[in-house]
This record gives sequence, C-alpha cells and structure tokens, in this order.
Amino acid sequence: MRLLRPAISLLLVMTALLGIAYPLIITGLARAGFPRQAAGSLVFDGGKLIGSSLIGQSFSDPKYFWGRPSATAPQPYNALASSGSNFGPLNPALIEQAKASVKALHDASAGDQEPIPVDLVTASASGLDPDISLAAARYQAGRIARARHMPTDQVLKLIDDEQQGLLLGILGERRVNVLALNLALDRER
Repeated sequence: MRLLRPAISLLLVMTALLGIAYPLIITGLARAGFPRQAAGSLVFDGGKLIGSSLIGQSFSDPKYFWGRPSATAPQPYNALASSGSNFGPLNPALIEQAKASVKALHDASAGDQEPIPVDLVTASASGLDPDISLAAARYQAGRIARARHMPTDQVLKLIDDEQQGLLLGILGERRVNVLALNLALDRER
C-alpha cells in the first residue's frame, strides 16, 4: 500500500499534465500560429467545403487531373484507413495494379504514347498524397485540353501557375496540388 499511493498519484499527475494540459497547450499554439493548417487546410469553393489540400481526392472524369492511386480500401483516399500498400516491387498485386493504371491512362489519353510518370501508377507511402509531379500533370494536359476544348498551352500555363516549389528551397521536387489545379481549371471555363 505504501508504494501504491505514490504510483497512483504519479499516474494521475502525469495523465493530467501530458494527457490533458500538454495537448491543449500545443493545440492552442497551433491554432494561434497556423490557424488554416490546424483546422485541416480545408478548401472551400463558393462557401461549400470541397476537401482538404492535404488529402488526395478521387478524380476520374477525363476533364480533370487525376492524382496518385490511393492505397486505402475499400474507399479511396480514406484518411481513417491511411497506410502504405506494403507491396514490394516484385509483388504480383502491385504489378497488376500498375498495369491497370497504365491501361486506364492510355485509354483516356487517346493514343498518347509518352512514358507515363511513375507517380500516376504508384501510391504514396500514406496512400493519401494530394500532389503529383509536374511531369504527371503535363502528361495529362493533352487529355484535359481535348475534354475541355481548350488549347493545350492554356492547360500547361495553369500547371505552371499552380506549381509549388521545393520544400525549404532544397527538398523534394516541384509539384502541383491536384485539387487546386482542378479548381483552377473550373475557374478558366
């Protein structure tokens, strides 16, 4: 009993400190310093919530840019089911999934024989990536221009206008957010 009381007291104090006070302080600081990000980087269009700039969304209409394949099942881009596919490069399921993505892209691109950027046929580590490479966006420009009856140069200019730079100026690669790019497309016409 002599050892039980300090152990229970320490448990209660640490729970209050680290389980309640610390999260409240950090959440308050995040909301004060980064209100948009702390609220989930939500994207609104005409006052209507349409998504988050941090989580990919499923686009399959040929007039829109398509993002990376989602690794979440059964619903794509389900943040509650975020995880990698855990398929190795020789796994038959990954190969079949990539072949299906390649076929869908070739079918939608009406004869384009350009090499398909790898990020259009493979999921990201979380399965929720909202961004694609500039190469992946440019690969889709012809299909989108045909579907929207727009000049390809206009679609390419939108890609250039929406591109995001390197993280901290040195990390990663230039990319575009698929949702932001599709919203820019809708604003064009």
